[in-house]
Amino acid sequence: MSELMTDYPLQAHNTFGFKAHARYALRIENEAMLRAALVDPRIADLPRLVLGGGSNIVLTGDFDGIVWLISMKGRRLVHEDEQAWFVEAGAGESWHEFVAWTLEQGWPGLENLALIPGLVGAAPVQNIGAYGLEIAEHFATLSAIELSTGKSVVFDKVDCGFAYRDSFFKQQGRGRFVIASVTFRLPKKWRPRCDYADLARQFSVAGMNGAQPTPRDIFEAVVAIRRAKLPNPAEIGNVGSFFKNPAVSAEDFDLLLAREADIVAYRQPDRRVKLAAGWLIEQCGWKGRGLGPAAVHAQHALVLINQGGAQGQDILELAGAIQRDVDARFGVHLELEPTVI
Repeated sequence: MSELMTDYPLQAHNTFGFKAHARYALRIENEAMLRAALVDPRIADLPRLVLGGGSNIVLTGDFDGIVWLISMKGRRLVHEDEQAWFVEAGAGESWHEFVAWTLEQGWPGLENLALIPGLVGAAPVQNIGAYGLEIAEHFATLSAIELSTGKSVVFDKVDCGFAYRDSFFKQQGRGRFVIASVTFRLPKKWRPRCDYADLARQFSVAGMNGAQPTPRDIFEAVVAIRRAKLPNPAEIGNVGSFFKNPAVSAEDFDLLLAREADIVAYRQPDRRVKLAAGWLIEQCGWKGRGLGPAAVHAQHALVLINQGGAQGQDILELAGAIQRDVDARFGVHLELEPTVI
């Protein structure tokens, strides 16, 4: 078992860079260490917090319990057949580095999800997505440890209950499992996914002249777009998109459209209409504005930032003000994307 650390600083383990401490912290490098931690009499009855990259949480203060720092490593080709490669990664692997590695091996499919911060184990919890792709599309299975029993449990796509930035692990399964590894199914019949507006614009500027982009072209385009639009958490504390894009009924959208002719929206297969939360926030005058040390990024209205010295409550105060303004003008509620702890 690794060393039990006391009064452990969490500033480096949350991308907002909030100053907070945990009563205890333990680095979990494999399943055996996790099972040992479950029965360790020093910490067995304490509140638990599982932390990966900390790129989707808002810490509101010190944590009076045990923080498990997920560090399970490993990347491998588990299996392949005529249709696909099945590729596994440990929960503690960097998501971006894993995506880059799959391309280096000649296994494309995840390139649209390049440069998303955080670890592999958090990807299915959030059902991360960007530029026209969610991981649910290429998900095969995951292995998790049930905390009440210490047993390994395998989840398939149906078990995970994937939805927009949501899953079983954020709902009924919250706090009940720790993900150990994730396996992806990457089809051998690859096709580019570059109809998303920002990607299409990027390739138009690059002068592809109708040529089909390669997986590496898409990877590099996504990296360039994200670097241009989103602040680097190592330089400006943030968790990326802070609000989900809300969905409304077709009838409610028609009413909105009648008074907001320029509203940015995307019709969904179920007839609902997804609204661009960033556009709603910008129309309410919040882009580039702040409250004290918390602010809305000047380049991207969906991103809330720590301008220096902010704490979790500062960010939540700003988020609440934005939610009230959007609700007052559009009658639409914005839901937070990160988890508040």
